[in-house]
Formats: sequence, C-alpha cells, structure tokens
Amino acid sequence: MPDSSIHKLIEAQIEFTQQWLCQQAKPLVDDAWQWLGTQPMRQYLSCEDLQHLINDWLLTQPMTEVMRTDIRAILQTVIYHPVNDNVPLSELVDETQVQTLANYIGSHQQQRNGLIHALIGNDTFADLLTQTLYHAINDFMESTLDKAGGVGKLMKMGRSSFEKATNRNLDEKLQTYLHRNIKDLTNKAEANAQAHLSNEEVSRLLVMGWARIKDQPVSQLQTYLDNDPDNGSIQHIEASVQQSYNRLRLSPYLRSLVAASVETWYDNHQGDTIAALAASVNIDELAVSKLTPTLLPIIEDAINSEWLSAHLRDMLQAFYEQPNIQQIFATKD
Repeated sequence: MPDSSIHKLIEAQIEFTQQWLCQQAKPLVDDAWQWLGTQPMRQYLSCEDLQHLINDWLLTQPMTEVMRTDIRAILQTVIYHPVNDNVPLSELVDETQVQTLANYIGSHQQQRNGLIHALIGNDTFADLLTQTLYHAINDFMESTLDKAGGVGKLMKMGRSSFEKATNRNLDEKLQTYLHRNIKDLTNKAEANAQAHLSNEEVSRLLVMGWARIKDQPVSQLQTYLDNDPDNGSIQHIEASVQQSYNRLRLSPYLRSLVAASVETWYDNHQGDTIAALAASVNIDELAVSKLTPTLLPIIEDAINSEWLSAHLRDMLQAFYEQPNIQQIFATKD
C-alpha cells in the first residue's frame, strides 16, 4: 500500500478513535471504576510503598511558600469573615459537648490537684509573689521617706546603723520574711483550693463560664489577635506551626510514629478492596457518578488534544511499519 494511503488510513483511525472515546467516555469511566473497585489494595500497594511515600516524599519535602501563603490567606478569610459577627459561639459548640467535657475534667481529681499545685503551690509562684510584694513595699517606703523631709533622712540613717550593727541587710531580711510567709500562704491556698474544688464544683464552674460567653459572636475571638498585615497573629501562628513541622518531619521520633501508624492501618485494611477503602472516606458509586460530569470535559479535552493525536499517530505508524503488517498489504496488492 502506498505511503499516502497509509497516512490517510492513520488519520482516519485517529479521528475515529477520538470520536469513539468521547462518545464512550462516561461508560468507560463507570466500567473503570467498577473494575478498580473490585481490586484488592495489597495487589498494588504494600506497607513498604506507603512508608516510602510518606517518608521519602511527604516528610522529606518542606512546605512550599505557595502553600504557606495560601494557608495564611485562608486563615485570614475565615477568622475575619463578616459572618462571624452574627454567629454566636454556641453555634460552634453544642451544650451537651460542654457538659460532657466539664464532667470529664471534673472527674479527674488527681490531674486537677496536680494542676492546682502547678499553678499555686510551686516555688516559682511563691517567688513571684515575694518579689512583687517586696518591690511594692520598697517603692512605698522610698517614696514615703523622700516626702518626709528631715524625718525621712533620720529613718534612712537609722536603717544604715541597724544594718551595720547587726551585719544584716534589711532588704534581704524583708525578702526572707516575705518568702517564708508567702510560701506558707500558698500552701494553705493550695490545700483550700483542693478541698473546695470538688468534682461537682469544677464541673459547675466550667458550665457557668461557658454560659457567660456562649452568646458572644465568634468575632469576639478576634480581640485576642493582632491583625497587622505585616506582623499579625496569623503570621506568627503559621510561622510557629511551620517551624515545628520542619523540626519534626525529619526527626526519628516522627518517623517511628509514622511507621507504627502506617503498619497498624495496613494490617487492618490490607484485605480490603479499593472500593471498600474509598467507601471509608465516603467515595462510592453515587459520589463517582456525581463527579463524572465534572471530569468529562477534562477527559474530552484530553482525548481531542494534539498530544494524544501525536501519540496515536506514532503508535499507528509503528504498527503499519511492522514487516508482517507490510506483508499483509503487499499480499493484498
């Protein structure tokens, strides 16, 4: 067969193939999903494959600047959207959730006592109160003596004489006295808090606290954020999360957790079909049928594209150039 005839035949086959694929696109997608859904996952994906995918691709790559910019922009939109002015906090959190959480927190007496001790009974808190009271008393005395004129000068001289005679610094003595007494007070405050904050009382206080704020608009949360476009809270939050992610993503700690998690998931699902896995994230035949019309324009454009025509042309030319095919045409001639 002459080359011109083969060329015409190839072009006709390309045109027919593209038309046929466009006409059959939807049933082909449906049939492909039906076939794919029956295939077992483990036939195509091993636990090691998942490990490599997560460790060598997802965790190895830092978050791109484009993605970080998108995250900041979306957070900005969500947090400062006008709808937040008209939506109360109670619409985000159900009353039963608050009650359940309050009861849960209230029932953990040991953890609660530990928290009370951390807030009230620790030495840092006592030292902070000591220094605060010391500076307040010292400032008051200095201010009073300065205003007292000659009497103030006599009192300062008396203080100096006392320190020389006793070889003790009055400031240090005052701090020691305050610390000793404040430490005793904090211990009593801790004991009182643990005694009076029963399970029921803690639960009641939490529910009362929620009742005070539940009718406030969601936009009230904006008061705790700085909306400076160049140095705002969103930028700081995103940067902090990014810093933590970069520190953890290559750490042996996270790799160990990922390995254990992937192994657990794979052991639980290795016998599942792809359709069963898709159904676990609410992707079923109905979802696919609704998604197909959205995908069809993309599929049809791909079918009619020049790159597919070129590949089909190369394939058909290679087909007709085979000696056995050439022999068939030669025999017909």
